[in-house]
Amino acid sequence: MDEARAREVLDGAGLTGDARLLALGENAVFALGDLVVKVGRPAPGLVERAAREVGIARWLEAAGVPAVRAAESEPRVVDGHPVTVWHRLGEAVRPAEAADLAGLIRQVHELDPPAADSFVLPPRELLGGVERWLTLAGDAIEPADADYLRERRDAFADVVRTLTPHLPKGPVHGDALPRNVLVTADGPVLVDLETFSSDFREHDLVVMALSKDRYGLDPAAYDSFVRVYGWDVREWDGCAVLRGARETASCAWVAQHAPTNPKALAEFERRVASLRDGDASVRWYPF
Repeated sequence: MDEARAREVLDGAGLTGDARLLALGENAVFALGDLVVKVGRPAPGLVERAAREVGIARWLEAAGVPAVRAAESEPRVVDGHPVTVWHRLGEAVRPAEAADLAGLIRQVHELDPPAADSFVLPPRELLGGVERWLTLAGDAIEPADADYLRERRDAFADVVRTLTPHLPKGPVHGDALPRNVLVTADGPVLVDLETFSSDFREHDLVVMALSKDRYGLDPAAYDSFVRVYGWDVREWDGCAVLRGARETASCAWVAQHAPTNPKALAEFERRVASLRDGDASVRWYPF
């Protein structure tokens, strides 16, 4: 989905005005006055996921967790595209830090699951998007690379099922990175709620361990995350498995952008080559 198509969907949803594109990735995100609008792809299951994200926002609001607030109770749907509307947060007063994220994730991990009569948090489908992303990549990537990632996906999915968690299972954010925190004048706020699930809480902690190892996160920042959260996931013997699964998903996610972006293709090829070589020291770059 490109910006032009996303703007057509905005018009179809009746959201007219001076919409400013904020981000274009899994969703197209626009600022529209005091609102933020997210336009999703017309893929199976994404309307349901958008509806759940709105429900999660209302659940977090009731629990007092600082998070983005939904402005409408249900997504609008235009030609299969889910469109959700959110209250726009205040301007960031500084970049989010690892310690800010740790405090919010700790609050999330202290929550009980939502009441069954409201909505149900699904398991964390970390590898669930791999096939869709590889399909979107199409001929832009080498078929052998796509097959390699499918094989990794299947292998890790089998091993993940055998893991014994160290922490009690429960609500997790699913993409726990500082980029999903906005520090406003009122403090840190959690954003991007669509990957919320109920599963191993270690999922949220492995993300930051991988950030240190692959994406160049300052070790001191990682240490601050561990200190605020209260436990280092690297002490758990399942850490390498969840890390490998996330690396596989991260490669496939970048692949979807390869048909239209040469930088995405180069990053995809770098990541796949490092996995094939078993070289954990190769630096990956956020995309």
